[in-house]
Amino acid sequence: MTGDPTTRALIVVDVQRDFCEGGSLAVAGGAAVAAGISDLLTTEHPYAVVVATRDHHVDPGAHFSAEPDFVDSWPRHCEVGTPGVELHDALTFRDFAAVFDKGEYAAAYSGFEGLSPDGAGLAAFLRERGVDAVDVCGIATDHCVRATALDAAAAGFATTVLLDLTAAVAPDRVATTLTELSAAGVAVR
Repeated sequence: MTGDPTTRALIVVDVQRDFCEGGSLAVAGGAAVAAGISDLLTTEHPYAVVVATRDHHVDPGAHFSAEPDFVDSWPRHCEVGTPGVELHDALTFRDFAAVFDKGEYAAAYSGFEGLSPDGAGLAAFLRERGVDAVDVCGIATDHCVRATALDAAAAGFATTVLLDLTAAVAPDRVATTLTELSAAGVAVR
C-alpha cells in the first residue's frame, strides 16, 4: 500500500431465497444474515461500492444431483425463472452498483466467476471504481463466501470476511474454512 486512503467495497454473496429458511437448499441462519446485512447498509456505512452475487443456474450439469453429497453436488437451487433465484426478502437493501450472476452452465462458487448484466467481471468492475479492499459477507461461509474471499485476495484486494454476517452449510467445517482463509491472507472479523 502507498498510504493512500482505502477504497472499500462490500460483496454480498448469494443471499437468495433458496439459501434461506424455506428455500430448496436452506442454510440455518440465512434469513438472519439477510436482515443483518440490511441493517449494516441502512446506516451510514464505509463502502464506496456495494455489489451482490447470485447463483443463477440454467443447467449446471453435475452440480445438481438427485443424491447430493452437499460438497460438490446439491439439490436443485437458484434456477433461473424460479422465485428461489431472487434475493431474499429480508435483504431490503437493493441499491447495488451491480449484481454478478454465476453458474448458468457449470458449478460456480466464487462471485469472481460471475458477470454483471453488461458482461463485466467482478475484479475488473471493482478496479474500475478504484476499489482496493473488500469485505465479504453472505451465504455460505464454507462455500461461496469462502471461494469469493479467496479469489478476492488472489486478485490483490485486501480482503476481510464479516463472519457474523455469514451462515454455513456445515458449521463444523467453519474452523477449517477460517484456517484456509487466514493462510491466504484473508482477515476475519
